Amino acid sequence: MAGKSSRTAPKVAVLLGGPSAEREVSLSTGSECAKALRQAGFEVVEIDAGRDLPARLEAAAPDVVFNALHGRLGEDGRVQGLLEWLGLPYTHSGVLASAMAMDKTRSKQVYREAGLPVVESIIAPRDEARARHILPPPYVVKPNDEGSSVGIYIVHEAANGPPQLADTMPAEVMVETYVPGRELTTAVLGTRALGVTEIISPGWYDYDAKYKAGGSRHVIPADLPAEITEACLDYALRAHRALGCTGLSRTDFRWDDTRGLAGLFLLETNTQPGMTPTSLAPEQAEHAGIGFPELCTWLIEDALCRG
Repeated sequence: MAGKSSRTAPKVAVLLGGPSAEREVSLSTGSECAKALRQAGFEVVEIDAGRDLPARLEAAAPDVVFNALHGRLGEDGRVQGLLEWLGLPYTHSGVLASAMAMDKTRSKQVYREAGLPVVESIIAPRDEARARHILPPPYVVKPNDEGSSVGIYIVHEAANGPPQLADTMPAEVMVETYVPGRELTTAVLGTRALGVTEIISPGWYDYDAKYKAGGSRHVIPADLPAEITEACLDYALRAHRALGCTGLSRTDFRWDDTRGLAGLFLLETNTQPGMTPTSLAPEQAEHAGIGFPELCTWLIEDALCRG
């Protein structure tokens, strides 16, 4: 099924939607990517990833898959394993890198071994995090294996008690020291760190701030000391390599600008960065001279080369 056909341009299956909490974002990402790939001359079929995904891929018989899924199934190694089993080349990172990056605890272990700065965190039962302060405030509580700021709780220093976590939170959660300061991010394309963006939002950079129009403002290039810019570029590339990422990734940082370089901490690496009209990675690519159809084309060509 994965053999190269005689078509002049590869047939691309764009996987989008899916069952995760980030379904709506994935539908937007997939639609934008499919449109760009058609503009670039590819034959494109869009597939909403459900339980019948193997049969739909078999019927579509693509040459390559553009993975536009977000969240569980799409970026935790599971759909990557399915595509490996089907013998289909696909964009972005492979099974192991996807699984490790999605698991915040394991990815932090990888970062530490690579000499990258991370903040203190522990895994705790949800009910215990509801009952008492696991860490001294201020701290953050979040799922260990979700993206796009899904299920984030910030416990401020003046909080009277622990957070009242929703029942939809997993049985175990990550409790992480809160870092004050500025929100920064760097995308990596292949072996190149593209730039540094500062994200400015009225409050926490949550799901709505990421994906709703006007939810946040992106400043690129970020107005930073040269030392911090260089560190973000270096750390993002090292994180990409340490996790074994391929294609496109995006690493997020918090910087306490009162502490200089010592105040820069790596939060997480996203192996399936959003590619919507308000997304950060396409903005950085555009700033680096890579238009959106060119970016999508690069990812397809990279997948075919690795496949």
